[in-house]
Amino acid sequence: MSEFTDGVQPTEDFGQEGLENPDRSYAVIDRILGRGARAEALGASDTHYHSEADGDQQELSDRQALRRVRGLGTELEDVTEVEYRQLRLEKVVLIGIWNGDVKEAENSLRELAALAETAGSEVLDGLLQRRANPDPATFLGKGKAEELRQIVMATGADTVIADTELAPSQRRALEDVVKVKVIDRTAVILDIFAQHAKSREGKAQVELAQLQYLLPRLRGWGESMSRQAGGQAAGGVGMGSRGPGETKIELDRRRINTRVSKLKKQIEEMLPARETKRANRKRTQIPSVAIAGYTNAGKSSLLNRITKAGVLVENALFATLDPTVRQTATPDGRQYTIADTVGFVRNLPHQLVEAFRSTLEEIGDADLILHIVDASHPDPAGQIATVRDVIGEVGARNVPELIVFNKIDLADDTQRMALRGMEPDSIAVSSRTGEGLEELLDQISRRLPQPDVLTTSLIPYDRGDLVSKLHLSSRILNLEYREGGTYVQAYVKPDLANELERFMFHG
Repeated sequence: MSEFTDGVQPTEDFGQEGLENPDRSYAVIDRILGRGARAEALGASDTHYHSEADGDQQELSDRQALRRVRGLGTELEDVTEVEYRQLRLEKVVLIGIWNGDVKEAENSLRELAALAETAGSEVLDGLLQRRANPDPATFLGKGKAEELRQIVMATGADTVIADTELAPSQRRALEDVVKVKVIDRTAVILDIFAQHAKSREGKAQVELAQLQYLLPRLRGWGESMSRQAGGQAAGGVGMGSRGPGETKIELDRRRINTRVSKLKKQIEEMLPARETKRANRKRTQIPSVAIAGYTNAGKSSLLNRITKAGVLVENALFATLDPTVRQTATPDGRQYTIADTVGFVRNLPHQLVEAFRSTLEEIGDADLILHIVDASHPDPAGQIATVRDVIGEVGARNVPELIVFNKIDLADDTQRMALRGMEPDSIAVSSRTGEGLEELLDQISRRLPQPDVLTTSLIPYDRGDLVSKLHLSSRILNLEYREGGTYVQAYVKPDLANELERFMFHG
């Protein structure tokens, strides 16, 4: 706690008078960085543990073994001496602006603290300013920027993180004031993605997003960055050897644009493999379910509960980046696939949505979206709105949606009633205790496309492929092995009914 927040007591009511009082902003910071704040941002650690459905979680131990070492110093004290910054988050101070709803500003800054912790940093302090619009020069006003510099000096912080996306000029101007590295919310999210990406496609998508973010933020200093012309002129012979030539920053821009084009091509080349798998599922008429939701809402835990997939589960933001698809069955025996997808967050960088568009297509092609919401979160309505916005961006607004309030074991009776009032057609479950799981599976079965054509067939034994299709996507009423073939009475989909028409049983 810095000298600027000592002695300020947290308050429960932030009315209009409170917004005018600068001490109230410190009370918000006290609340966010207090002992119980991380429990609201990431969930208390003692309420998160692995069940048998999560498997051995070997990937989790590998990830934790690669955590950044605390106390590692940055290479340079003067940030103006380096052209390329590498994110090395250690001891950070958060800054934010509110205009209107202080609770929304509080939740947003608490989430930024959770993002910073997930990236491997230690949050020391924060600063909130109430103003209608960010200062075009330094984001914070001149006085607050100077106050931030003193907080940075008092706490020994080496990084300042802004709770929004800063313009390149704002970041440079603020760095000139506070004399330490300044980054924004987008840079932290990209850094987490870079740490957690594992698959070839995931790494390519993250690198693409990082380069698109970096391109307008390149920075060069002085005439020493000038380069002479290339080719034969580089030898100093003849025309073309005079003049400034291509500057270092221009060269870097060209290299980044070349790399961006190459990555886009690579991602496009990976797309057919994913589309082939989807086409196979469609050809066999297997319905698909996509799990979508806010980051750390418990999507992977729920997938493990339903399918025992054993995918990584961690109490951190954006633990899952690479989609996982598993096959399971409804209580009446119909097969369907269920896909875990990357989580969303408020102000999700546009570069990430674009880069992960091929992955998010799993949501657009689904027959049903399980929209997972953290029932213990202080702002579930904000989570729902954020996720629905991203679902709309990937063209999946028309896909049927089922709201699932997860972690319901952490909610009291009042919260449960409030959630039911917010989304009457929803289901409350706990992937930790298994509460509500049977109701969820029943709802999935009801909402998936139902086979509605009653057929009675005698299928020859050499057409086992048709019997396999019946088992995958139909509701079988009766199956007998007779002398002339397999006798099946079932409800099937229209396409399969057409294939079975030649084997209709009229006995």
